Amino acid sequence: MAYENSYGAADTNQNIIIENRSRLSVSGVESVISFDENTVIVNTVQGTLYIHGSELHLEKLNLENGEVKVEGQFEGLEYEETALQGGGLFSRLFK
Repeated sequence: MAYENSYGAADTNQNIIIENRSRLSVSGVESVISFDENTVIVNTVQGTLYIHGSELHLEKLNLENGEVKVEGQFEGLEYEETALQGGGLFSRLFK
């Protein structure tokens, strides 16, 4: 269950911890979109997160608590902005 602040919006806090470029912990995870040995893609409260590297595997997944732990050699992290943050088609047309 997501914590709601005084404005009624769901909690959007997220933590990312990288240990020695070989262990990664992410909080605020809503779902795992896909994963293979080179890329893990997760949907988070801050947007879609792409985890790039080699020999990646999910060590732990707990969607109830919104946590995922990944092991492997990390080369980069990248966020894709969500549609709500970037605005929809009409908001871009009518600026």
